[in-house]
Formats: sequence, C-alpha cells, structure tokens
Amino acid sequence: MIVQPHILTKALDAALSTGADFADIFLEDTYSSQLTVLNSKPEQAIVGQLYGAGIRLFFGHEIVYVTTNDLSEAGLVKAALNAAQTRGVGAAKKTMPLMQVPFDSIHAYGEKPWEMNRDRKFQWLNSIDQYSRARHAAVTQVEAGLNEKFQRVQIANSRGVMAYDERAYSRLRMQTFVENNGVKESAAEDEGHMGTSEIYDQINLKDLAERNADCAMMLTTAAYAPAGEMPVVIDNGFGGVIFHEASGHGLETTSVAKDASVFCGKLGQKIAHESVTAIDDGTIQNGWGSLNIDDEGNKTQKTTLIENGVLKSYIVDEMGSLQTGHAITGSGRRQSYKYAPASRMRNTYIAAGKDTFEDMIRDVDYGLYAKKMGGGSVNPGTGDYNFQVSEAYIIRNGRIEEPVKGACLIGRGIDTLGKITKVSNDLKLARGMCGSVSGSIPAAVGQPQILVSSLMVGGRAK
Repeated sequence: MIVQPHILTKALDAALSTGADFADIFLEDTYSSQLTVLNSKPEQAIVGQLYGAGIRLFFGHEIVYVTTNDLSEAGLVKAALNAAQTRGVGAAKKTMPLMQVPFDSIHAYGEKPWEMNRDRKFQWLNSIDQYSRARHAAVTQVEAGLNEKFQRVQIANSRGVMAYDERAYSRLRMQTFVENNGVKESAAEDEGHMGTSEIYDQINLKDLAERNADCAMMLTTAAYAPAGEMPVVIDNGFGGVIFHEASGHGLETTSVAKDASVFCGKLGQKIAHESVTAIDDGTIQNGWGSLNIDDEGNKTQKTTLIENGVLKSYIVDEMGSLQTGHAITGSGRRQSYKYAPASRMRNTYIAAGKDTFEDMIRDVDYGLYAKKMGGGSVNPGTGDYNFQVSEAYIIRNGRIEEPVKGACLIGRGIDTLGKITKVSNDLKLARGMCGSVSGSIPAAVGQPQILVSSLMVGGRAK
C-alpha cells in the first residue's frame, strides 16, 4: 500500500479548500489473525484485513474527521471535500511540498504472520494444555490464544510531512481452570512483543504454563485477604498498571487540555515522592508500545514525565500541543484509521531506583505483597482507582508468608505517588491493551517493585 505523493497532495488541498488550518491523512493496510485453542482443540480462527484512510481537518481547536475505504485519487479527494464542506467556505490554503520523514527503524521482524503455517501455530498452542495438565491433575480446562497483527501505515499532512512505517505485534494469552476438593479457581497469563515469529523462540511455554497452573492451584487453598489500610509492596512488571491508569491518563493532553486532570497546571511542581521518576518511552527496540513514528507522522521519543518526584512533561499530540502550547512528544496514537488520533501512552513505567526488594519486605511489619495485578477501574479526571490483585501474600514481620485471594487496591493516583517510599532496582515491563478516545492500542506498563507506605486494601473484614 503506497499512495503516490501527488495524489496525497490533491486530497490535502481539497481538505484545505474551505479554510482549514491543518489537514492530515492516515492510510492503513492491516492483517490480523486471532487463533484460539480450548482443551487442545482448535476453537477459533479469525483472519481479517483492515484497509482504509482517515482524513482529519483542524478549524482552530475544532476537529473534523472522515474515513473512506476508497483509496483511489477520486475517493480520497471526495472524502476530503466532504470533510472540508462541513464548515462552509473560507479562504483556500495549499499543502506544502511533501517530504519523506527520514528515520532508521530500530525494530526487526521475522516471518510475517501469513507466511507461517497455521497448523504449526495450533500445535504450539496445544502444548500449553499438555504442560498444564501434566503439572496438576486438578486442571479441568485450558484456553490458549495467539493474536497477531501486521500494520502498514502511510501518513501525510499539509505541513509537508510524509511517512511510511510497518508495525507488527504478537501476543500469547492463556487461562487455566482447576478444581481442588470442590474449590474452583483460575489464573491467566500473557506474553508478547512488537514482532512476529520470534515469539515462538522467546517464550518458554512449559515454564509459563506451569507457573499459571501453580497460581490457580494456590488460590484453591488460599484464605481471603484482610481489609484495611496497610503498607503494600507491589511487584514489578504489570504492577505498573496502577501508574498507567491512575496517573498516566491524567498526564495525556486529551485530559489536560480539557482541564479534566488533577495534574493540570502542575508542571515544575512536586507531585510524587522523590524516589519516583516516570518515563514514557516510544524508542525501546521491539518494545510492545514502541513506534518509529507516531500516527501523526512525528518521530517518537523518550519523554521524562516525572523526575525525582517533580512533574516535567505531559504526553502531547498535535491538537494537544495546539490547545496547551506544550511541545509535541510523538504520542499521537489510534487503534486504526477509523479513529482520529489522540495523545496516548507508549511504554510507560516508573524508572529503576536504588532500593532492593528484600529491603522493602524487611521494612514491613504487617502488610500485603501484591505479586500479580488484575483488572480494575479508574476515574481519569480524579485518578481514583480500584484494582484487583490476582496473586497476593501477607507480609508479616518482614517476611512473605501465606497467600491470600480476593484482594483489591483502592486509592487515588496523585496520593499514591506521594506514598511511594522505596523503588527497587529491578525494572520490568509488561504488555497491555489501553483503551481511550482513539480506541484500543498496544501499550506497555512497568515498574520495579515499589513500597507504598499506606494503601487501602479491599478484602474481608475480620
């Protein structure tokens, strides 16, 4: 999929024909595959292609957005004119000469998804069931799935920017169900990366399946978590979902420009404990949330959001920059051409600190070790959150003791940032899918282990 520059220029000129201040075109050709195995039997194979273009116009701070599946010259010009004519007639403008954005891709891909034998993929997924059942006779059901996506994009705008890029994503997911002495539980795991066939060599399926089955079995004998306010040690990796949801969304200009964030007007102010430095980085090689260019054609970058507790930057897209005056951070992202882009996170994490996990545990007389986070909900405007903990343990007298289940963490993002007293030196990133106004996108979360001095734990009161 390559549309010639002269066609893109005609479409952009049509978009500017009634006085728009800015126009851009996002063209997409995406292959996707979703394979699912249930109890070692293929259950689902969905393969599709998404093909189309989104044309966006700025009239001041107002956005007009249209889409089309007709990528011919006539089709693109017609869609652009339809968008332009929603605002009446103004003085026409012209597109600057289109120039290719130069960049060297840091991402390497193996075989493309459609080049690999599907039977081999199902066989790979089937082995998860076998490893799980071999681990525990109590396993009753295993579901495993592989999602693959290969996206080609072309972007052009009226300032003369033109860019082409390819993105690939592969993600394995599994859920294991057990029944032990009449108690039924389940546990879930996922792994993946920005890439293609390398996933088959990178993941140790036996280890992953066994750990997941062990977690499900552990839950069948675990007591329910206590309720109350207490110190909490949150593990590395997906533990960073709390920062992502409760703080990260509030740092996007999608919220900041509307004055709908607790972080509005706080640049240069201390908003977190001095042990906290937070990064949003789009430049990690084959990182789950990485990009060469964002979905507006801007080069991605590494952005320091918080440094030693002080707010340094927001997450800024084109419209967010226009509305707030802050510099673009290469963070304009969207699920597909069907969505207009918005400021979104990429690989967002709390940076490694100087403490050790062992010291954190020793510092706690009685508290909770949240080893594995689950789902939750958050109010982006206030940062109030509620997250399940899918694997947790009691900390007693500086030692990790018995497992507990049914715990959740309840708090407010900006308050929690101030109560992080220790950050370990063991940084880990994990994959997630982030939903917002521009759809669902791959975004990595992460952190080292952190100690929150006081956090409300939801459980069962004694």
